[in-house]
Amino acid sequence: MSRPTLLAVAHGSSHPSAINSIAALAGQVSRLAPVMDVRTAFVQHAEPTVADALARSGPNTVLVPLLLSSGYHLNHDIKAVAGAAGARVADPLGPDPLLAFALTARIAEAGAPAGASVVLAAAGSADPRAATEVARQADLLAEALGVRVVAAFAAVGRPTVPEAVAKLRAETGGPVVVATYLLAPGQFHDRLADAGPDWVSQPLGAHPAVAALVIDRYRTAALTT
Repeated sequence: MSRPTLLAVAHGSSHPSAINSIAALAGQVSRLAPVMDVRTAFVQHAEPTVADALARSGPNTVLVPLLLSSGYHLNHDIKAVAGAAGARVADPLGPDPLLAFALTARIAEAGAPAGASVVLAAAGSADPRAATEVARQADLLAEALGVRVVAAFAAVGRPTVPEAVAKLRAETGGPVVVATYLLAPGQFHDRLADAGPDWVSQPLGAHPAVAALVIDRYRTAALTT
């Protein structure tokens, strides 16, 4: 059997830069693994849909969710369509040490000094597993940076990002950086500067560590029968 297609499935957004960011990440994956057939699809707000992309790629496809944690879109939207098509679904990208590496790079690019406390800003989900996974990613980032890292949420969940920023500033008396735990620009990232931090990092985007993680998730799922 030929090598499975890698179908990278993103949430989708109406934000003008979000689709370009996902395309850049897919391009980075292709550069790191040029022998693989890498395609993209979106759960909502963009084309092609997951169903349409699967209809073109066929059942010999591994869907890699470009999602940083579990949640409704993975468990209902993506897995349901993949199951109907007989395709395999990889695990979400987070939590993972490679994401901590990419987050560390984005924080440095934002100009935050070593030692600044960090709020890891995720979108959030009603799925309790997602909150647990974001907390684990915060622990991995704390280990990588050697500073205090607090998980917070831009949309669903507590603490909110402004709450976490205020709490860290009050407790430490020092500067606070918001580490953007999002793959692409959008309304959540646009709001982070209003949460009161000293610095806000850019989304993870097409960082090579993220692309390497996409490939790792694909290969693990491709070996699963």
